[in-house]
Order: sequence, then C-alpha cells, then structure tokens
Amino acid sequence: MTPAPPDTSIQSLGPCRFHSPLHRIGAVEAPFKSEETDRILYHSHLLEDGRDVSTPSYEEAGPREMIYFDPHRTTMGIVTCGGLCPGLNDIIRGIVMRSHLQYGVSRVYGFRYGYEGLVQSFGHTPLILKPSSVEQAHHFGGTLLGSSRGKQDIGEMVDTLEDMKVDILFVIGGDGTLRGAAEITKEIERRGLKKAVVGIPKTIDNDIRYLDKSFGFETAFDAAVQAVKCAYVEATGAVNGVGLVKLMGRDSGFIACYAALAGSNVDFVLIPEVNFELEGEGGLLETLLYRLRKRGSAVIVVAEGAGQHLMQTADGTDASGNKRYGDIGTFLKDRINAFFKSRKTEVNLKYIDPSYIVRSVPANAQDNVYCSRLAQSAVHAAMAGKTGMLVGRWHGSFVHLPLELVIQGRRKVDPTQELWHSVLECTGQPAMMR
Repeated sequence: MTPAPPDTSIQSLGPCRFHSPLHRIGAVEAPFKSEETDRILYHSHLLEDGRDVSTPSYEEAGPREMIYFDPHRTTMGIVTCGGLCPGLNDIIRGIVMRSHLQYGVSRVYGFRYGYEGLVQSFGHTPLILKPSSVEQAHHFGGTLLGSSRGKQDIGEMVDTLEDMKVDILFVIGGDGTLRGAAEITKEIERRGLKKAVVGIPKTIDNDIRYLDKSFGFETAFDAAVQAVKCAYVEATGAVNGVGLVKLMGRDSGFIACYAALAGSNVDFVLIPEVNFELEGEGGLLETLLYRLRKRGSAVIVVAEGAGQHLMQTADGTDASGNKRYGDIGTFLKDRINAFFKSRKTEVNLKYIDPSYIVRSVPANAQDNVYCSRLAQSAVHAAMAGKTGMLVGRWHGSFVHLPLELVIQGRRKVDPTQELWHSVLECTGQPAMMR
C-alpha cells in the first residue's frame, strides 16, 4: 500500500485585505505568487501510480546493474578546456578515483592543454593518471592537466582516440567545449566506433541550460563577495566614494546578482540581460550622483558583458569563437570620473577587477561535494555505455542530458522573475536606467 503524501497545507491568519507595496519596482511587475496555482511538485520521480508519464523527463544518474564496458579492458581519457574554474581538479580526481577504485579501470589518460592535447601535432604528451597522482589535487585551484581555448580538427582528435585505444572520453568544459564534445560524438558515430563521450558542465557564469547550477559557481561567487565587501569599505572610507567591481559574466549575470544579494551592500547591479544608459535623466550617471548626494557612497557591480551597446568594440571573435567584448569596467571608470569632473563634484572611485582570483581559487566545501558527485555520475554513465550526454543536477537530482539539447542556447537571468526582482529590492536601484 502506497503511503499517503504528507500534509503540505499552510495555515493563514485570515483573508488578505491590503495591496502589497511591492506591486512594481520601477517598470518591473513583482512576480507575485498564488497559493492555488504556484505549486512545486512533491515528487521529482515518475511513479507507477496512474499519473501522466508523458511529461518530459530525464534519465536519473547513478550506477547501473549491467554495464557496457569490461573494466579491465577499458581505457579512459580526460580533457579540460576553456577558462579556469574552481573544482576542475576535484572533477579529475573524482573520475580517476571512481574508475580505479570502484570499477577497476587501470588506464586513465589526462590530455594536456585542452583539445590541443588530442591533436598529436601539438606534441602534448598525455599524463597517466592514477589515484596516487591525484589524491591531493582537490586542494589546489586550476587544472593539473592545463587548458586552452580554440577549435581543433575533429577528425584529428578522433584519430588520437583510436590510436590510443581510448574507449571513454570525459570532456570538462562550458558551452563551447560541450559543442566540441557533440561534434566529437558525431564523428565517432560516423566512423562506426564504440566510444563514449560524456560531458561535465564547467562554467562560473552558470549559463548552461537545464541545470540547477554548474560546478565552480558557488566558489566563484563566494570569492566575488569578498571583492564586493572590499569595494564597500573603500567607498565608505572616502568623500563621495564609489566602489566599482567588474565580475565575470559575458552573457549571463548570475555571479553579479548573487554577489550583490550575498553582500547586501550594493547600490547598482549591471548585467547583460538588462540594458542601461549612461546619460540623461534616469541614466546611470545622474542616478549615481543622486545616490551619492543622498548616502555619500555607492557600490556598483557590473558583469563583463553588460553595457556593450555603449562602447565601440572591435569586430571578430576570440579563440573560443566568442564575440570580442569591450572592457566595461575601465569604460565605466573613465566615464564616471569624467562626468563628476564636468559637474565640478569630487568623486573617489576605486576600481576592482578580481576576475582571475575568482576563477583560480580552490573549490569550497559545497563545490567539493558537488564535483565529487558529478564525477561519480559521469563514470557510472560512461561505464554503462551512455554517450553524447552531459551529467548535471536538475531539481536536486543528478540526471543525464543530451548534449544536443544543452548546447541549443545559454541560460540567462530573466528580468521578469524572482532573482532579478530580489536584486532590485536589495539595491533599491531603478528597474530601468534610461
């Protein structure tokens, strides 16, 4: 007999008779909730209890009773690509430990310097990874394998996998890296090979779709909070002090939002998803002047991809194929200083760019655990013969996601939903600065 679900009803003191003052913040409608229609499902798993099972669902990650590869004859490879991120060494360590100690796989190669390591002409000799060589890796930031950006020839990379008899390739990276993993999967299929490609999501921007979060994000925004605190101290220690902090986030402003919420001492958050203007009534400069006259200091947090429409940026892309962005941090610093000079008003601006500190620190305890579980899930999936997929966490459960689904776009802050509304409440900034 199936046990009855718990009673989740919430008591109320009575009917609500007053309109909330949160109806709008500027032009943004508050995301009010209804007790009747806004509900979170109790179950996150499909059960055989008569409920509709046609709802899209993901495979749950975890060990399978039957596996595809013979562990004693299996060879694995690991590659880390793109920018550095807290937790990379934790993932490498987790894969090696699980493969050796739980499955008995004795051959694990670490391909050096990203996808370059899979192209033999670069001459990067792969590392042989064993538990003894990685057992302390999680105490250090960066990646013991090295990394690189840039596209490489897919055919040459698969040639290397064939030459080295690699059966399973673990690809650790962000959006561009996962697109490469999808192409490698296609080439393997075209050749009729039986090799598994499993991705593990890495990006401090937290911009990979269909995931609760990517690894390294919590550590990164934790480090970012320290920079914001320093900016606050600098700003409050001077007449008309302004602390300006530029954080990572090319297309998604999650780190900026979370750092502001965690610190609760930020006056303006500028993200790529919400345009702002500098000049005129309601623009950032006039609003900043008003804030300084009222409070005497201000802290601005800007994501690196914000305000690109304000600058004349060079055409072209970087080695990863991303559009080249202008430096919004130095741009704002110069424009703010020039504005206050034109108004003959003193301003003491301190500019902080902690980008490389944020991404280079070792993972914190929360990310340690998350990385360990991602690595476990990746090894279980690969040994079961799963391929062309990503492991991640969705609604608290570890799942398998098709690479082709994940790479269709990037996750972004929705200006109409709770996160951005929480930022507006916390900072008190206008919803639109135009």
